[in-house]
Amino acid sequence: MPTDETPTAARIDIVIAAIAIQYCLGAIYAWSAFTPTLQEAGWTVSQTQIVFSVGLVTFAVVMVLAGRMLPKLGPRTVCLSGGILLGLGYVLAGLFGGTSFPMLLVFIGIMGGAGIGLSYVVPIAVGVRWYPHRKGLISGLAVAGFGFGAMLWIKLAGEWGHLLETIGLGGTFLAYGITFALVVGIGSLWMFYPPEGWSPQVPATKAKAVDAGPSLSSGAMLRTPQYFIILLSFAFGAAAGLMSIGIMKQFPKEALVDAGFDKEKALVIAGTAAAVYYALANGLGRIIWGMVGDRLGCKRSIILMSILQGVIVYLFQFMAGTPFLLFAGAALIGFNYGGIFALFPTITAETFGAKHIGQNYGWVFLAYAIGGIIGPNLAGKLGDMGNFPLAFTICGALCVVAGLIVLPLKPPRSV
Repeated sequence: MPTDETPTAARIDIVIAAIAIQYCLGAIYAWSAFTPTLQEAGWTVSQTQIVFSVGLVTFAVVMVLAGRMLPKLGPRTVCLSGGILLGLGYVLAGLFGGTSFPMLLVFIGIMGGAGIGLSYVVPIAVGVRWYPHRKGLISGLAVAGFGFGAMLWIKLAGEWGHLLETIGLGGTFLAYGITFALVVGIGSLWMFYPPEGWSPQVPATKAKAVDAGPSLSSGAMLRTPQYFIILLSFAFGAAAGLMSIGIMKQFPKEALVDAGFDKEKALVIAGTAAAVYYALANGLGRIIWGMVGDRLGCKRSIILMSILQGVIVYLFQFMAGTPFLLFAGAALIGFNYGGIFALFPTITAETFGAKHIGQNYGWVFLAYAIGGIIGPNLAGKLGDMGNFPLAFTICGALCVVAGLIVLPLKPPRSV
C-alpha cells in the first residue's frame, strides 16, 4: 500500500490509479445505454433526460462539498467515500429500482451523481500537485478515463457483454455498482498529495512558470470577474456536450430511419456512434487538448476548441442521417467536449493558482450543473416536440459564445 512517503518515481502509479477511478466515474455518460430499455417500459424522452440531468447537477454541486472536505479529510478518504456511494446507488437500483422512475432518480441520479462528485475532483487535485509544470496534460490524463469509461460501460451492457440481454436492467446495475465500489476503493489508495515543500525537478524556465502567478482561496476567487467568465464559458460548452451525449443514440436513430434505414440497423449505427466514436474521441480529446493547452496556451485553446465545437454541433443535425458523417460528427463533438475537462481545471489553476485547485475547481465545476440543466432538458423538451435539430442550433451558438467571452480573461492582479 502506498504511503505519503512514496518516492517521486511512483507518480506514474498515481496517474494509472486516477485513470482507473475515472473509468468508473464515467458511468454517468453510459446512461444512454439504458434509455431505449426504459422507453420500452413506458418512459418519455423527458423522463430519461431528467434522471441524466439530476445526476449531472448533483455531481457538480457535490464537487463543491468535496473540495471543502479535501483539506480536512484528505484525498484518499474523500475518493473512497465517493466510490462507496456511487457503488451503493447502482446496487440499490439493481435490487429495488427496476424501471421505476422515482427509484432510479434517487439511486442513479442523486446517489450515483453524489458519489461521482465526491471522487471526481480528487485525481485532478492530486495530479496537478504532483505535475505542476504539466497541468494541461495531467488534467487530461486524470480525466481521460471518464470519457473512455462511457464506451466500456455502454458496450458491456450491449454488444460486447450483452448484460442487458442476459441479466436484465437490474442485474446490470448490480454488477456495475459492485465493480465501481471495488475499483474506486482500490484506486483511492494512491490518492495523496506530495510532501509539503516538494517540487518536481524541471528546467529553470519551467520551474519559474510553476512558481509564478496568484494563489487565491475560494473566497477570494468568488469575488473576481475572472471566476464568472470561466464559469459561463464552461457552462455553455458543457450544455452543448451534455445535450449531444444525452441523445447521441436517439436523434441519429431517428435521422437514419428518415434517411431510409430500417430501425434495427439504424439503432446499431447510432449505438456505434455513441459508444465508440463519441466515447473514444471524448477520452482522446481530454489528453490531446490538455497537451495543446500546455503548448498553445490554455486561453487560446479554449477559444479555438469552443468555436470549432459550435460549428460542428450546428452541422450535426445535417450529418446524423449519413453513417460516415454521423461517425465523424460524433467523434468531433466528443473530442472537443472532452477537451473542456482538461482545459478548464488548467485555466482555473493558471488564473487562481494550483495550491487551492481542489476547492476552487469545485466552484468552477458548478458550470457543469448549469450545463446539465440546460443541455439535457433542452434536448428532452424539443425531442418530445419532434424538433431535435433546434437543440443543436441553440447549443452550437452557445459554444461560439463560450469561446468569445474568454477573450479578455487575465489572472487577477491582486489577492
